[in-house]
Amino acid sequence: MTIAPGPVNAPPADFATRVQGTLMGGALGDAFGYLVEFDSLADIAAKFGPSLLVDLSQAAAPPHFSDDTQMTLYTLDGLLDVLEWANNGVGADINACQWLAYLRWLKTQGIATAEHAPQQSPRWIDGQSVLHHQRHPGNACVTGLATGEMGTIARPVNPESKGCGTVMRSAPYGLLPNVEAETVYKISSDAASLTHGHPSARQSAAAFSWLIHQLVMGGLPLQAAAESARDRAATEPAADAELLDRLESALTLSKSPLATHDGEPLSVDALTDALGLGWVAEEALGVALYCVLATSGEASSPVDHFLAAIRLATNHSGDSDSTAAIAGNILGALYGETALPPSWLTLCEAPQLIRHLGAEFIKLTTGE
Repeated sequence: MTIAPGPVNAPPADFATRVQGTLMGGALGDAFGYLVEFDSLADIAAKFGPSLLVDLSQAAAPPHFSDDTQMTLYTLDGLLDVLEWANNGVGADINACQWLAYLRWLKTQGIATAEHAPQQSPRWIDGQSVLHHQRHPGNACVTGLATGEMGTIARPVNPESKGCGTVMRSAPYGLLPNVEAETVYKISSDAASLTHGHPSARQSAAAFSWLIHQLVMGGLPLQAAAESARDRAATEPAADAELLDRLESALTLSKSPLATHDGEPLSVDALTDALGLGWVAEEALGVALYCVLATSGEASSPVDHFLAAIRLATNHSGDSDSTAAIAGNILGALYGETALPPSWLTLCEAPQLIRHLGAEFIKLTTGE
């Protein structure tokens, strides 16, 4: 990892709350969406009534976050590994550290890897039993890691896979301070290639990390940051057309939220008709981005914006936990912890674990 000299993308004064907000916002969105991940919109209405799912307290049992938050935390731990080496004066291969972190995550899931896969000594996160539960991990994440081969752009594993497992785990890359935005984009793209070989999976993850970086380190307003992510995705030498279409659609439709699509009112079903169900990378990013943008005008406070966006990102017939987790990451990056509903925080799974890892990241990147 190349650390930029001087004040390039230096951490803002509110860096700590943006970091914790990004991580916790993603976990809350994930837990909310995970309640209905495999339900159709009709199933959600049958369970929760015509208002659909509106509050985390509607969970029949203590809510859990899914593999989305598990992998996000392991992304963060891979970065912690690199930063610890760097603070000791040693340069580490960032993508190798990320691969080792994801292999350790796979082990917590009770899933075997190939005999030739490398082994890393356990780290603090590996001893946290709350993470040792299978929460419907993505097939490409599992199979890509289980091969024991380190996927790269040149030597892809799962070459046809573009599942959203790359996007939902990539917010921490955008939180890196003192690093050029282009470096953030490359780190995220390379890490996506560890499990997913399709260009859309790679470019969607990189665009998402770029968006988070522009919000936190660039200090851009939401609309400008979203447009910046679209513009960066468009400059890719072989830019994925479907990703560009989803990003452009999210930006265009959100300017007249829930108004029209092909001349018809944009209902919840029409939202997924326009942007997809979120099971693949570019759709998950497009849906989440639309939900955050479309609800920004009606929000009187960061918490109101969070609730409106997460409800919209959840109540559809697609990959509700991933779209809500990504939306939660964006909102936490935008507002910091002021976006997090206090009543939801009391229901959050393992908040101390999330905050501990966030605090370690803040300490290693800022010394505070």
